[in-house]
Amino acid sequence: MNGTAGGPDPALAERTARTADRWNTRTTARPARLPAQPGEPWTDDPYADALRTGRGPLFLRRLSPPGRPDGIAGEGELLPLDVERWCAAPDVADTTVLNRCTGPVLDVGCGPGRLVAALTARGVRALGVDLSPAAVARTRRRGGTAVRRSVFDRLPGEGRWGTVLLMDGNVGIGGDPLALLTRLRTLVAPGGRLLAEPAPHDADERLTVRVEDVHGRHGRPFPWARLDATALLRTAAATGWIPTGRWTDAGRQFVELQRPRPGHHDEHPTATGRPGHS
Repeated sequence: MNGTAGGPDPALAERTARTADRWNTRTTARPARLPAQPGEPWTDDPYADALRTGRGPLFLRRLSPPGRPDGIAGEGELLPLDVERWCAAPDVADTTVLNRCTGPVLDVGCGPGRLVAALTARGVRALGVDLSPAAVARTRRRGGTAVRRSVFDRLPGEGRWGTVLLMDGNVGIGGDPLALLTRLRTLVAPGGRLLAEPAPHDADERLTVRVEDVHGRHGRPFPWARLDATALLRTAAATGWIPTGRWTDAGRQFVELQRPRPGHHDEHPTATGRPGHS
């Protein structure tokens, strides 16, 4: 997918903490031998390998900004990516999102396509969009439809989607949540909704990261963002979305937003830029 790390859930943190500690200790004691020419983010890097095998461990490594004075969330921190969950069937928390979807549905940063495939199996027209060839291929193998494209590129059905999904921390796409939510508002139909998954813990930051595995293989750095529900709702208000729902399930948080219908007072312009990756 186009990424996650909206904030690790407790179960994921527990599964990966020991791995991260061992890896951080090892890289401190002895520099890893890294490839001279790392691959593009989400495309040729270890993310593609993880999607092909369906398992991690896999991380986003924080490159900037540096941590706070107390050392929390410092440079070099590993943010675990839950590859196994993405490659599995939708879980109970995912089902709460699927039940709110009104077709047609566009899944931005669809990853290996668990939600696109589940919606298709329900008879709901759905399309995934992702930069990763491995993600698009796996989505199609699961019976879903997906295109390899940036969300900031021209997309099918602009302005006519009933629901847009922004799951698994994909509010971070491009490193500019304001530009991302503005862009998504041009994709959904008037009265349509955006279902987004913010970080489950306090977060409101823009940073530089790279995808990295436990062997030190990594892709090129790219901009990312992490927002909790409060920060996401604040950004949504600034881009003309109306909050219509908020809930928590299995330690994950979700927000439902709606694009105003015609006649609603609206002074928010559409996006014109193409920041970062999707």
